Amino acid sequence: MSIKTFIVDGVATIEIARPEKKNALTQQMYQDMADGINAAAANGEVRAILITGQPGIFTSGNDIEDFMNSPRKGLDAPVFQFMEALIGCDKPVIAAVTGAAIGIGTTMLLHCDFVYVADDARLAMPFVSLGLVPEFASSVIVPQLMGNRRAAERILLGDPFTGEQAVECGIANAVLPASEVLKHARRVAERFNSLAPGAVRDSKRLMREPQRAQLREVYKAEAEVFGARLRSPEATEAFQAFFQKRKPDFSKFQ
Repeated sequence: MSIKTFIVDGVATIEIARPEKKNALTQQMYQDMADGINAAAANGEVRAILITGQPGIFTSGNDIEDFMNSPRKGLDAPVFQFMEALIGCDKPVIAAVTGAAIGIGTTMLLHCDFVYVADDARLAMPFVSLGLVPEFASSVIVPQLMGNRRAAERILLGDPFTGEQAVECGIANAVLPASEVLKHARRVAERFNSLAPGAVRDSKRLMREPQRAQLREVYKAEAEVFGARLRSPEATEAFQAFFQKRKPDFSKFQ
């Protein structure tokens, strides 16, 4: 299985476990993560949810081959079920990130309550380089966090950034040595075992609910443009270049 889920000491862990493919995400993996979040949210024994990858790799984003062979069809596609599950979750969600967090590997962090990154972490949102556009409401959240100018560097140029920069701009809580990230994230998650669970859920709901309707509207609008861009000549060139292991040539496009 490429997604492992288990519950230990009140913490439901969702582990991305496909290191041979750099934890690239397939539609089935999105479905499994959505199901894991929803099951944890409904389980009275679970106080917090922990999302993690493998040592040295959080996720490289979408599995391009699976992505092309099984394109998204409608807002009931597994990736959107995952987005909806994470946006709507009222229990605390903690992310532990080591190594690369690419594409949705970065944008999913925008919807977690606590994010701890390793000193080797490298985050990036290279959508434009693939002829695509941002997703998971990142086109709104990133400018809110960073301001328009730094957001342009991350989204329009696709510049990667470090864990320290993720903390500086508000995406992450703290940078830790890679060997300490998961342990620290679990300690934070386990703190909710001693806090009033109803008060935690109500507090998160009060913090998140005013923005949820907007985020849903944004990710649906992004999805519409994303789908159109996916069929564009620019995206075709980008994906061909990916499979041919070369840089895309966008010089012929206007």
